[in-house]
Amino acid sequence: MHATRRDLAIAGAVAIGVTGLLRVSPVRADASDTAAIKDNVEGLRKALLAADKAQLEQLTAPALSYGHSDGRVQNQAQFVAGVMNRKAVVKSLTFPDLTVTVAGDAAIVRHTYASESETAGKTNNVRIGVLAVWQKQDGNWKLLARQGFKPTPAA
Repeated sequence: MHATRRDLAIAGAVAIGVTGLLRVSPVRADASDTAAIKDNVEGLRKALLAADKAQLEQLTAPALSYGHSDGRVQNQAQFVAGVMNRKAVVKSLTFPDLTVTVAGDAAIVRHTYASESETAGKTNNVRIGVLAVWQKQDGNWKLLARQGFKPTPAA
């Protein structure tokens, strides 16, 4: 059998790929990390409800990218200012359907954002999906990125 350059290139690529796969070890989520993330998600929920500036700043990363379901994206300062200066009175805020997947120093958090608020006597109910990325920074889990989205109607 005659080996062509193409055959050798393919064999080399496969060998490199297999070697890379063998070196990768699965990251096991530490139960304490999962619990800490859930605690911080709950802390963020409470800080949003109470408009607690110090907690909002403590739980979010300086490089925060906070995406709203309407397409707006805010950095940490804009996000905190938006919560502090909101005109609505938030009556309730829950994060049902919470899931946490830890991958090294990052975690993927998904949940529903369900709130009831009032602005100028008018009630507003919001129910959106959220995908958030938390990152362990200096031993603490911080919200690094968040994107809200409007869920598609059930089929």
